Amino acid sequence: MNSSTSVVPVTIAGTGSYVPERVLTNDELAKFVDTSDEWITTRTGIKERRIAADDEFTSDMATKAAERALEQAGMAAEEVELIIVATITPDTPTPATACHVQAKLGSFSAVAFDISAACSGFLYAMKIAKRLISDGAYSNAVIIGAEKLSSVTNWEDRNTCVLFGDGAGAAVLRRSNDGEGRILATEMGTDGRHTSLLEIKGGGSACPITAANAESNLQTLSMQGREVFKLAVNAMRTAAETVIERAGLKPDDIKLIVPHQANLRIIDAIADRLSVPNEKVYVNLDKYGNTSAAAVAIALDEAHREGRFKRGDNIILVVFGAGLTWAATAIEW
Repeated sequence: MNSSTSVVPVTIAGTGSYVPERVLTNDELAKFVDTSDEWITTRTGIKERRIAADDEFTSDMATKAAERALEQAGMAAEEVELIIVATITPDTPTPATACHVQAKLGSFSAVAFDISAACSGFLYAMKIAKRLISDGAYSNAVIIGAEKLSSVTNWEDRNTCVLFGDGAGAAVLRRSNDGEGRILATEMGTDGRHTSLLEIKGGGSACPITAANAESNLQTLSMQGREVFKLAVNAMRTAAETVIERAGLKPDDIKLIVPHQANLRIIDAIADRLSVPNEKVYVNLDKYGNTSAAAVAIALDEAHREGRFKRGDNIILVVFGAGLTWAATAIEW
C-alpha cells in the first residue's frame, strides 16, 4: 500500500508507555517450564517480561500509556478527536477496547475503534491516523498499542511462553506547525498465505471454544518460529528500505532505528541488512519480551524519554507480525 503526498504534515506531539509491576524472570520461568536463563537468552535476547495482574486489563494499560502521552503533548483528554487501539488481546470481542479507553480517559468527543494487525498494529494505526489528520477529517489522534499476552499464552509450551509479555505504548498525533517535525513516509503490507505460521486458532467463529475443546489450548498463541524468522527479516528490511527511500534519506541520515522487539537475532539481522551500526538500533527486548502491538510503541517512548533522538533527527520504526503483516515509518522528529 503506497503513500501519496500528504495535504497537511502530521507530527508526533507526545509519547507514553506503561508496563505492569510484576516482573517474570527467565529463572522464575525455569521453575515450571523445561527451560533455562541461558537457553532463553542465547536464542532470543530476553531476560525478563512483565505480567499484568488478574484484574488489570488491556484497556487499563492502554489508558495509562495514553494519559502519559497526552501529558507530554500538553493536551487534555477532552480535546482528543480520534482513538485507535491496536491489539490482539481486547478486553472483550465487542465492544472495542478503544471504547473502554475512551470512557476511562474521559475523551467523550472522540471516535474510537480497534484494529487487529498483531505486532504491526501500532504502525498500521499510525498510518491510518496520519491519513485522517492530513486529509482534514480530524486535527489530532491518540494511537495505542496494548496487549495482555499473558492471557493467551500457553504456559506449558516452552517455545512460546518464554517470548511474550504485557504492556502498552501510545503516541499523540496532530497537525504539524511550522518548525515542528513530521511523519515523512509510511509503508505497510500483508501476506495472508502465511496465516498458519503465527496464530490463535480458537475463540473465533471458525473454531469457538466449547466444553469439548476447552483443554486443547486452542485459545493460546502458536508459532512456527523458524519460518517466521526468515519472513520477518526480509519483510522488515524491504519495508524499512522503502520508507527510507521515499523520505529521501540515506543510512547516514538516520539517528535511530526502533524495530519490533521480538527476537535479538532478528533485530541484529535487520541492522546488518540495512548497513546500520548496532548503536543506532534501540533494544529493550531484554526487559519486556515481545509485547506484540505494544512493543514498538513502548520502545519509541523509552527511546524518546532517554534522549536517544532530538528535534530534527530522523528515526525509522519497523515491525512484523502475524497475518503475516509488516510496516515501517520514517519520522523527522
